[in-house]
Amino acid sequence: MALTIYREADADASHLADRTVAVIGYGNQGHAHALNLRDSGIRVVIGQRPGAGADRAERDGFKPQPPDQAAAAGDLVILTLPDESAAEVYERSIGPVLREGQTLGFVHGFNIHFGFIKPPDGVDVVMIAPKGPGTLLRSLFEQGNGLPALLAMHQDATGRAKQTALAWASAIGATRAGVIETTFASETETDLFGEQVVLCGGVTALTKAAFETLVEAGYEPEFAYLECVHELKQIVDLLYERGLSEMRDKISNTAEYGDLTRGPRIIDDTVRRRMRRILEEIRSAEFAEEWIAEHRAGSAKFKELHRNDVDSLYERAGRTVRSLMPWLTKP
Repeated sequence: MALTIYREADADASHLADRTVAVIGYGNQGHAHALNLRDSGIRVVIGQRPGAGADRAERDGFKPQPPDQAAAAGDLVILTLPDESAAEVYERSIGPVLREGQTLGFVHGFNIHFGFIKPPDGVDVVMIAPKGPGTLLRSLFEQGNGLPALLAMHQDATGRAKQTALAWASAIGATRAGVIETTFASETETDLFGEQVVLCGGVTALTKAAFETLVEAGYEPEFAYLECVHELKQIVDLLYERGLSEMRDKISNTAEYGDLTRGPRIIDDTVRRRMRRILEEIRSAEFAEEWIAEHRAGSAKFKELHRNDVDSLYERAGRTVRSLMPWLTKP
C-alpha cells in the first residue's frame, strides 16, 4: 500500500493561530514542541508540576501551570509525558477538565493503543510522533529544516482532527521533511520493536557482548571499546546519510567481505525467532502490561537493571576513550 506523505503545501499552521496549545510535560519532547510552536507564532501554555521541568520552562520564558489548569486552557492539549506515568496524570488532571471540541494530542501511541488512556467521545484524538529525540527536533527547526514525523487519528469528533494535526506538524517543522500517515497501533508496535530489537536493546547487547568477548580473550578493554563501540558511530552515520549500499562503498573490501559472510552468522534464524517472539509480546500488550506493572510497583527491577551497568568495565573503558576527545563533552 502506498504511503501518504504530507508536506508543507498540505498543512497550514495558521489553523492554530487563534487557539491555545497546552503542552503537558516539559521534558525531552515537550520542550521542543513548545519552543517550536511558540516560534511559529502559536500561543503556548505549559502544564508542569514544580521541579526541574518547571524550572527549565521558566528559563525558556514560559510560566508553567498545574497540568489541570493548562489542559483546561488549551484547545489542543499535547501530552508529552513518559509512557509509564501519562495515564496517572491523565486520570488525575487531564480527563476531568476535557470538554467537547478540544483536541487531545500524543507524541507516541502507547497509552491510547494499549488502552491505558480512554478519552471521552467528544474530543479529537490525534498523534504527531517525530522520529527522533526532542533535541534533534529543536535543532533542525532552528536550522530551518525539519524532522520527519508520523501522523495518526484515533478520534475525529469535530471533522477537523487531521487539519489540526497537520497544523501542529507544520508548526514544529515536521512538514519541512515529511509527515507520514499511519495508525496508533502501527506507530506504537514498530516504535517499541525498533527500540527493543535494534536501537537500544539490540545495539547495547551486541556491543557489550562483543566487548566482553575481546576482553575475555585478553585484549585491553580500551581497545575493545574503540573497536566495538566507538567506531559504531561512523557506520551508523553512513547508514543514516547514504543507506546500506553506499555505506559498503565507503568501507574496505575486507570489512565488506566480513560483513557479508559473518553478519548472517551473528543474526541467524535463532535470533530471528527471538525477534518474532519480542514482536508478539509487543502486539499482545504483554510488554506494555509488564512495564506499567513494574512502574506501579515502584520500578525496583528497572532500577536494579539500570544500576548494574553504571560502573561496569564497559563503561569505565568508555569513559577513558571519551576522555581522549574532550570536544565530545557538551556544557
